[in-house]
Amino acid sequence: MRIDKYLKVSRLVKRRTVAKDVCVGEKISINNKVVKPSAEVKIGDHIILEFANRVIEVKVLATPNSVKANEAQTLYELIRDERKAESI
Repeated sequence: MRIDKYLKVSRLVKRRTVAKDVCVGEKISINNKVVKPSAEVKIGDHIILEFANRVIEVKVLATPNSVKANEAQTLYELIRDERKAESI
């Protein structure tokens, strides 16, 4: 499954177009490699998402094409979720 679709299905990012933009901005990495929106995600991969004030790291547990909203968190294991310190 493509990384942009996985981020949307897993509800880590709200919309697929936003996921694509984040990938193009080089803020997504799979197994410590910066990826494009078309990069393939497999079970066991580690994904790191870097937002303006937050870093999220997850391990992929499943890659279904669709899932109900209340089951979205079963697609990944949260490894790290930290807020970046604000610079003054």
